[in-house]
Amino acid sequence: GLGMGMTAPVSITAFPAEDGSFQQKVKVSLRIPSQFQANPPCPTDESIKIEEREGMTIYSTQFGGYAKEADYVSYAAKLKAALGSDAAYRKDFYLCNGYDPPMKPYGRRNEVWFVKE
Repeated sequence: GLGMGMTAPVSITAFPAEDGSFQQKVKVSLRIPSQFQANPPCPTDESIKIEEREGMTIYSTQFGGYAKEADYVSYAAKLKAALGSDAAYRKDFYLCNGYDPPMKPYGRRNEVWFVKE
């Protein structure tokens, strides 16, 4: 029954297919605001889960604009190419992050994260 407002970033966990596109399965994550973290409200929808994300080290790239799936796939490919074969990171998923509300037309920030192994 409480409104928490929108948080940033909105993080989408993408599970890439062989061709680099997203599989049908994605997970959308929202940060619980600080004042609710000690005792988060219980979701009333069974499809919503509260989970704690452990600390992680990431490789990241940033880009602007209104991000679409094709943008995230493209920047993930660019990040993969920039890292080369020496960097150890999770290949089974990556994170697509958007930081801005939909009505913000300029100066938008999006990121792709690969989680270091």
